[in-house]
Amino acid sequence: MLPLSDTVDQIAASHPGPGVGAFFDLDGTLVAGITATAHAGHRIRSRQAGIGEVLGVVEASLRYRLGRVHFERLVDRAAGYLRGESLSQLDELGERLFVDRVASRVYPQMREIVQAHQNRGHTVVLSSSALTIHAEPVARSLGIPHVLCNHFELDHRGALTGDITRPVLWGPEKAAAVQRFCAVNHVDLRRSYFYADGDEDRALMTLVGYPRPVNPRPGLAAMAAARGWPVLRVNGPLRRRFWRA
Repeated sequence: MLPLSDTVDQIAASHPGPGVGAFFDLDGTLVAGITATAHAGHRIRSRQAGIGEVLGVVEASLRYRLGRVHFERLVDRAAGYLRGESLSQLDELGERLFVDRVASRVYPQMREIVQAHQNRGHTVVLSSSALTIHAEPVARSLGIPHVLCNHFELDHRGALTGDITRPVLWGPEKAAAVQRFCAVNHVDLRRSYFYADGDEDRALMTLVGYPRPVNPRPGLAAMAAARGWPVLRVNGPLRRRFWRA
């Protein structure tokens, strides 16, 4: 078992410079829980969401976590409920909700790990299947300059059409997006790190030189055990956290 100080020391001793990437998933990795619940809660409190929307999103989220529905169906359903809304206004709302509801859920240990990579001059990227209004406020707060995530499709007025820009970043498509980013930005995946919790992120974990599962779900945990990847267990801001091999 390696304490946080040793983990940060290992990053400090790694190859320096922007040719090394540090890719971070969002939900369950940088932030406890699912960031989109802050927006869903706001829509319920402000009575913008009907009972069908509430039940539909809850059902889709639960089924997604259990692996019974494709992720595209989940984000398509969420985007459909927002058809016609202004992206600029949603961006402002996302920032307010981050401050009020999400900032306190950012894991302190993950803040330190992000900072350690930044101190080494690595190319730090938030790579998530979340939507821009959920991912970008977190990235800004952590000083992460690059964000790979899902985007709403817009009409000529900047209003949401109810669709998501294709391809939807999830699983293999997310791994492909990271590969494209690395090719354009001259980042060496074999020297790079990836922090994530989801079973769907196994594709990208196998591409990087330093896979780092964080509170992994069963499929990713099984792969980590089989391949001897170190696992980071994050339990909260008031408890001591360790790397576990």
